[in-house]
Amino acid sequence: MRTVLITGANRGIGLELATEYKARGERVIAACRATSAALDLLDVTVVQGVDVSEWSSLTRLSDAMGDTPIDVLICNAGILKRDSLSALGGDMLADLEAQFRVNAMGPLMTLRALHGHLHAGSKVAIITSRMGSMADNDSGGYYGYRMSKAAVNAAGRSLANDLRDEGVAVALIHPGWVRTDMGGANANVDAVDSARGIVARIEALDLSSTGSFWHADGQELPW
Repeated sequence: MRTVLITGANRGIGLELATEYKARGERVIAACRATSAALDLLDVTVVQGVDVSEWSSLTRLSDAMGDTPIDVLICNAGILKRDSLSALGGDMLADLEAQFRVNAMGPLMTLRALHGHLHAGSKVAIITSRMGSMADNDSGGYYGYRMSKAAVNAAGRSLANDLRDEGVAVALIHPGWVRTDMGGANANVDAVDSARGIVARIEALDLSSTGSFWHADGQELPW
C-alpha cells in the first residue's frame, strides 16, 4: 500500500483524486484548509488547517506526518481570479499576489516542507494548467492565473532536475477544463474523468519522463 498525499483535497479535482486513490486501496492523506462533508465520508486521513501559501502551516503538516514516507505527492491546491487588463490595479493587485502565493509558490513550498518524506521512487505531480503555456495562449486575459501557472511550470522543471539524482520524478499535469467550482458549469470534462486521467499520468511517470508537461488525457503540451 502506497501513501498518497493530496493538497486541496476537500473538493473538486482534489476530492476526486482522493476518491480514486482510496478506491485503489492506497493510504490517502487529504490536506486542506477545512474539510468537507464529502471528504469526511471517504474515511481517509484528513489534515485540516493546511494553507499552502503559509510556510508555518506546511511545516505543521510535515510534523504531523511523523516519519511517514510519501510515495505520491500531488500539489493540487489552487485559486483562480478572473481579471482583465482594464481591471488591473487597486484590489486586483492583491488578487495577482494571492494567485502567485498559492499557485506558484505553494507547490514549491509544499515540496520543500515535505522533502524529507520523499524517497527514491516517489512521484510528485503538480496540477497546473495549459493556461500557463506561452505557445497555447491565443485568447489573453486571466493575467494572474496565467502568470502564476507559467511560474509553477518553471518551478516544476527545476524540481525535476534537482530531484532526479534522488530518484524522484516530477510531472506537471493540466487536468482539462473541469466542471468544478473553479472551472464552472460550462466546462467540458467531468471531475471523475479528469482525476482518472491524472492518476494514469502519475502511474506512467518515471525518471525518463520527469519534468514533462502533460494534459490529463495523455497529450504532451507545449511550454
